[in-house]
Amino acid sequence: MTKIADIRALTPDQLAEQLLSLKKEQFNLRFQAATGQVEKTHRVGEIRKDIARIKTVLRAKAAA
Repeated sequence: MTKIADIRALTPDQLAEQLLSLKKEQFNLRFQAATGQVEKTHRVGEIRKDIARIKTVLRAKAAA
């Protein structure tokens, strides 16, 4: 889980890059869950929340 202070310290380019990697990981976990192979089930929720945090900070930076 990523802290909001760490996310706010990143540049918009770094945030976009991290968002892309989280979406890829989310996609892979979704596939694993569909086939019953996912080991860290809690990671699905963590990724979802991290994506939301990054999108929130990106919108705030765009508005500023």
